[in-house]
Amino acid sequence: MCGIAGYCDFADNLKLEEAVHRPIVERMGRKLTHRGPDSFGSYIGEHVAFSHARLSVIDLEGGKQPMIRTINGREYAIVYNGELYNTKELKKELQSNGYSFQTTSDTEVLLFAYIAYGTEVVHKLNGIYSFAVWDSYDRSVFLCRDRYGVKPLFYTVKKGMFIFGSEIKSLFEHPYVEPVLNEYGICELFGLGPARSPGCGVYEDIYEIPPGHMGYVDYSGVKVTCYFRMEPKEHRETYRDTVEHTRYLLFDAIERQLVSDVPICTLLSGGLDSSVVSSVASLHLKKQGRVLDTYSFDYKDNSANFKSSSFQPEEDRPYVEKMICYINSNHRFLECEYSELYNCLFDAVRAKDLPGMADVDSSMLYFAREIKKNHTVCLSGECADEIFGGYPWFRDEDVYKNDTFPWSKNLDFRKEVMNQELRNRIPLEDYVRCQYKKTMNRVPLRGDETVRERRQKEISFLNTSWFMTTLLDRKDRMTMASGLEVRVPFSDHRLISYLYNVPWEYKYHNNEVKGLLKDVAGKVLPREVIYRKKCPYPKTYDPKYESLLKENLSAILEDSNEPVCQLIDKEYMKNLMNQKSDYGRPWFGQLMAVPQMYAYLIEINYWLKEYKVRVKL
Repeated sequence: MCGIAGYCDFADNLKLEEAVHRPIVERMGRKLTHRGPDSFGSYIGEHVAFSHARLSVIDLEGGKQPMIRTINGREYAIVYNGELYNTKELKKELQSNGYSFQTTSDTEVLLFAYIAYGTEVVHKLNGIYSFAVWDSYDRSVFLCRDRYGVKPLFYTVKKGMFIFGSEIKSLFEHPYVEPVLNEYGICELFGLGPARSPGCGVYEDIYEIPPGHMGYVDYSGVKVTCYFRMEPKEHRETYRDTVEHTRYLLFDAIERQLVSDVPICTLLSGGLDSSVVSSVASLHLKKQGRVLDTYSFDYKDNSANFKSSSFQPEEDRPYVEKMICYINSNHRFLECEYSELYNCLFDAVRAKDLPGMADVDSSMLYFAREIKKNHTVCLSGECADEIFGGYPWFRDEDVYKNDTFPWSKNLDFRKEVMNQELRNRIPLEDYVRCQYKKTMNRVPLRGDETVRERRQKEISFLNTSWFMTTLLDRKDRMTMASGLEVRVPFSDHRLISYLYNVPWEYKYHNNEVKGLLKDVAGKVLPREVIYRKKCPYPKTYDPKYESLLKENLSAILEDSNEPVCQLIDKEYMKNLMNQKSDYGRPWFGQLMAVPQMYAYLIEINYWLKEYKVRVKL
């Protein structure tokens, strides 16, 4: 993967002032070198300035960017972050249309595909990507983001200038952009955080090209449009045929994503999702005479502190060991100490440019650093729960009755954390309700669903539009902070679109959670792994970690100059920290409870100071 940044200005010819613009765009790009530490380049066109930080994965020498090609006197320049998984087919099609290639990189395939098909190219791509293309003849910039937002792309418009980048930090390197937080950003932080509304960058006037959208910028301004929506269809296949169809789509996605010119590995938690990915990957590599490298992670002394719960019924390690023997992988167990977990909270904020999922983020960032010491590309089992119905709320009758986000059934806890003055001024409930309703209005429906079928579709769409994108955002930022490219086969758009229309009774076949996926996995996994109890991403249960959070949050609350103090109810927080630890009261579904909320507030405080955010109320 890579980092891209740039801007376009149709009021001036940037080539005539290259000495001014190249340093600016290079500062923007250099801010992203963690995403692409292998090479760096920049380009100045008549109305555009592009920069690119490259992580070399395919065609290590020939894929350098910005990539420039001239066809019939028409110059095109591209900056691209991502991977195409149908490069081979697309390249063959372009060659049959007369295009010849100088490299084996997917960047050149993507650029020629845009030249050949224009904006219709979006319907031909299978992959994870965000990119921008300058067309010197049309004097336009075309931008695009993959269907489910695996790769990020932020932008703002200042003084008529369109400014974009893979991460928000690159935008702040432009002299026109400053970090400002208004009341709507506060609604995002306290009403929805760590999730974000589609297209929202939290900072004032900073936006994100939403998943499945493209942008077009020219003299007339900026136009962002949707190019991908799931199509509601009647599912007519038998259950057996559905299992076979799902198996083909999933296994094909995994095998396509194993293409790499650098070492590749998988994350292996011992759960169903990561085990399927690892097993199929291992079988594929064995055909080439190669052994799969795998990684798992936990927290130091977690076995001694582990507490079984409905959310986390058992530990992962025994199942990891079963899978290592089953697929004969070259495995490494990684551990993180509680002090490292705390210290990485601040690194995670800098990686994301926002407060995030607290230690769920910081642990991933720490483990990604360790994996990067040996590997550049990794496959993960993310997104399976969202598309196969793995989370508890898919079966929670209260969720079917309550017209709200399943992972935040009410806002009482979130409002209690805010101070009284802010609660009175900020339209928190109205804002959250509005964002929820906007999503409900976009749910793809045939129109003949029963009331229950409609609600099942709504919950499914909420998960792919919100919860899944939050996890993908976390995965990209925490891993790319170390230049580790993580691919997510379960996010293949063909698989997600197909499963959206598969009826719930198939996904929950024989009243088994993710029963469909379990039947798909029957040929590649041992039975004890398939039917283990579902466990989410692991948390630390070390009491020393929570004590460290309380100690540092208490110090923040005692200093009225700390910026978060203007936002939260200090007395409420002090009383809460004197109570017994509560891992069952969710802030954000099963991933963030009260201890993670403490860390979230510490992150907000650090973020406001580190980024010098101006709070505008």
